[in-house]
Amino acid sequence: MDPEPLLHRVRAACLALPEVVERPSHGSPCWFVRGKKTFVMFADHHHGDPHVALWAAAPPGVAEQLIEDEPARFFRPPYVGPRGWVGLRLDLTGEDALDDDELRGLVTDAYRHVAPKTLSARL
Repeated sequence: MDPEPLLHRVRAACLALPEVVERPSHGSPCWFVRGKKTFVMFADHHHGDPHVALWAAAPPGVAEQLIEDEPARFFRPPYVGPRGWVGLRLDLTGEDALDDDELRGLVTDAYRHVAPKTLSARL
C-alpha cells in the first residue's frame, strides 16, 4: 500500500489546526503545537514495524480503552506508548479502514491534549 495518500490525509487533518508546524523527528513526519509539543507522528513502518500508522498523544486511560475495544486497529506504539500515546493502523481496508471524520477526531483530541488552553479554545 502506497503510504503517500495516507500521509496526505494525516497532514491535512493536522495542519487544519491552529499554530501547527510539521517537521521530521526521528526520521518521520511529525506535527507540533507552536513548533514545540508533538501531538501526532506518521509512522511508515517505523523501525521495522509492520504498520503504516498514526501515533497520537492521548489523555490518561484513552489509549488503553481504544486498544482494549479495537485491538486490530489500535496498539501501543514503541517509545511513546508508555507515556499514554496510542497507535492507529492507517493501512487497513474495508470496514476497518479509517474514515476522515474519525481521523480528524483523533488528531483533534491529540491536539487538545497537548495544546495550551488558549489554542484549544479556538477550535
